[in-house]
Amino acid sequence: QVQLVESGGGLVQPGGSLRLSCAASGIAFSRYVLGWYRQAPGKQRELVASISSGINTHYADSVKGRFTISRDNAKNMVYLQMNSLKPEDTAFYYCNADLLVPGYVYWGQGTQVTVSS
Repeated sequence: QVQLVESGGGLVQPGGSLRLSCAASGIAFSRYVLGWYRQAPGKQRELVASISSGINTHYADSVKGRFTISRDNAKNMVYLQMNSLKPEDTAFYYCNADLLVPGYVYWGQGTQVTVSS
């Protein structure tokens, strides 16, 4: 059974930092492209950052220079370090694992990030 379990969300003041973690099980973790997506109320889910099996990374323009995605294949973990957080970063953040093969895309349940003073 495939599971992706996020943790690390919460309430933080503008300018603060949070580190999201996602623990994966039931997949050949090192083969998957891993991503963090977010969805704010009334908006579509959007890609925040992704990291390939070859450690290539991609970031949304809105988070470049502030967020860093990383993975630990030995621990089946993917992380999102979020610095200089802004109120517009407030959203539900989801972990995603994609083998780039139809039928092999998995999602976590998400974790809430709220940036507010």
